[in-house]
Amino acid sequence: MTTVEQAALTGRSPGELTWRRFRRDRAGVASAVVVAFFFLVALAAPLISAVYGKDPTTTYGLDEPGLLNTYGYPVAPNGGISGRFWFGIEPTLGRDVLTQLVHGIRTSLLIATAATVLCVLTGVAIGVTAGYAGGRTDYLLGRFIDLLLAFPSQLSFIAFTPVVYALFVTPGKETPTYLRVVTLILVLWVLGWMGLARLLRGQVLSLREREFVEAAKVTGASPWRIITRELLPNLWTPILVQATLMLPSMVTIEAGLSFIGVGILEPTPDWGRMFANGAHYYESDITYIFFPGVAMIVFVVAFNLLGDSVRDAFDPRTTR
Repeated sequence: MTTVEQAALTGRSPGELTWRRFRRDRAGVASAVVVAFFFLVALAAPLISAVYGKDPTTTYGLDEPGLLNTYGYPVAPNGGISGRFWFGIEPTLGRDVLTQLVHGIRTSLLIATAATVLCVLTGVAIGVTAGYAGGRTDYLLGRFIDLLLAFPSQLSFIAFTPVVYALFVTPGKETPTYLRVVTLILVLWVLGWMGLARLLRGQVLSLREREFVEAAKVTGASPWRIITRELLPNLWTPILVQATLMLPSMVTIEAGLSFIGVGILEPTPDWGRMFANGAHYYESDITYIFFPGVAMIVFVVAFNLLGDSVRDAFDPRTTR
């Protein structure tokens, strides 16, 4: 038998088959490249600002005459786009749009990624525990999940965020930026893990009756070993798919909270704050909101396509 024939007969692991299916999905690969680009920009935001020579908080329009007209809008056409300001400048203050955007992406992705990781860990822990333990534990955890799901998500985010601020800041004083970031992560975490937990609970309820789990119990394996060695390897598909769909949702929620004024506030750069400022300027200068709007659309669409591609790669029976 030749080497080529032996290679053709060599078996592939499930991971290799999944990776092979994913590589064949051009939309998935392109989406992964776009998502990786956004995360790279977020990580390299300080370096980009240093190389570009601009700062996101410097008010160039107020410090240098001739950049803004008497109404506060850029004198140069297309929002002030030039060789010096690649994406233009912000009306009224004249801050650089490019550095605001890259630092805003950094802020939004930091909050969304941290909240997503916490939601996934919590959803896995509670969902697997409820499904495997069953009985009273499953009933109590199930009712707790139902209680949290009963809260309207968007209204709950808006209502609970100022309450958490008030617990740590004296009334009348400004809330520090770090506290706002931590609060947003906590609120998104507390109100965001229930869907994954309910999904995994249902998966575990069906898996715990399978032969391989019964065989592990007969051999005397501990519950921890059964969960980590038998159940979790069969749950990676829903976990990864839900995580890839959850993160862009967290980004849009965080931006929405900042847009209405209960998230990140000035002068900290943030996607939502750029949308809020752009809403005041779009009638006279639509260029300012154009770049963050396109960036948000591209990121969310790419991440959703990536989630679809990951799901298809893990389960070839599905069709998009």
